[in-house]
Amino acid sequence: MATTTTRIFNFSAGPAVLPLPVLEQVQRDLIALPGVGMSIMEISHRSKPFDAIIKGAEADIRALAGVPDNYRVLFLQGGASLQFSMVPMNLLTPGGTADYILTGAWSQKALKEAKKVGKTNVAATTEAEQFTRVPGQGELQLTSGAAYVHMTSNNTIFGTEWTDVPRTGDVPLVSDTSSDMFSRPIDIARHGLIYAGAQKNLGPSGVTLVIVRDDLLARSQATLPTMLSYAVQAENASLYNTPPTFGIYVLGLVVKWIRSEGGLEAMARLNERKAARLYAEIDRSGFYRGTAQKESRSRMNVTFRLGSEDLEKKFIQSATAAGFDGLKGHRSVGGIRASIYNAFPEAGVDSLVQFMQEFERTNG
Repeated sequence: MATTTTRIFNFSAGPAVLPLPVLEQVQRDLIALPGVGMSIMEISHRSKPFDAIIKGAEADIRALAGVPDNYRVLFLQGGASLQFSMVPMNLLTPGGTADYILTGAWSQKALKEAKKVGKTNVAATTEAEQFTRVPGQGELQLTSGAAYVHMTSNNTIFGTEWTDVPRTGDVPLVSDTSSDMFSRPIDIARHGLIYAGAQKNLGPSGVTLVIVRDDLLARSQATLPTMLSYAVQAENASLYNTPPTFGIYVLGLVVKWIRSEGGLEAMARLNERKAARLYAEIDRSGFYRGTAQKESRSRMNVTFRLGSEDLEKKFIQSATAAGFDGLKGHRSVGGIRASIYNAFPEAGVDSLVQFMQEFERTNG
């Protein structure tokens, strides 16, 4: 019996919207991969078909982002939260100090885990301003000869984003790019290590992308738990154990989709258009109030408030009834949050803007 499914506009911060062409291909091939006769969820991670899938995903990532030859691409598990621990376990050498730039809850959690491993320094924080902006280069108090500098490129809860990465000299820059990876061009060579949980802008939950410079692998001590060693994972090409095969397969399709849409430059133009439309409506009359300072506004997570919490509850209820999902702000800050990642359609932004205008007309 045929069924019809109507897709609503998914503004969730994660797991988040995926490209419709990718979902359609997954649906077509879920029962049996072409030429294989089995589902991606059934084939061995040691098989030739999966070898082609994981190598193809890496090749497309390298081509899309211009990943230099002296960087390894790893597909790991545990989300960005496990990387909060793996980064210091692997990179924070005995007697060293790790610098952390605090711009929100996720960078705070990363710092918390690093403190369990070794010495840390808060190089900058905007907590006193409720994380409404990211710090400027002149505010950074960096440790000379630090093991690394850690940053979070986009802050989903507070709706802020770096427009450029900080300058750290010879100290490796480590960036948690979970919520804006591949949303714009990225200079891999300015980083020592980049990591991203896939479920916001790259694919489904369950797989984590790590791009790490070769020389940093030497810092992974032999005493580390095997599964938590970057060196071991790199030596085994992400296949030390059974990896998240389905997640890698879908992530590979998403990267192919980005390339087919024109690459990172095209994604940047698309995301700038979407965010500009939404911020223009927020700023239009004063009925809505953006929470992030304008120079730090995120293109991925647009956060705003209304005049009262009761009005915000009514807004969310009315939006849900109108076919919009995921607009409730993070539980720690409240308000409204519209996450508009790469795959979120421009038509969804236009529809939300129209809804906001009508809501203001009837409730202003």
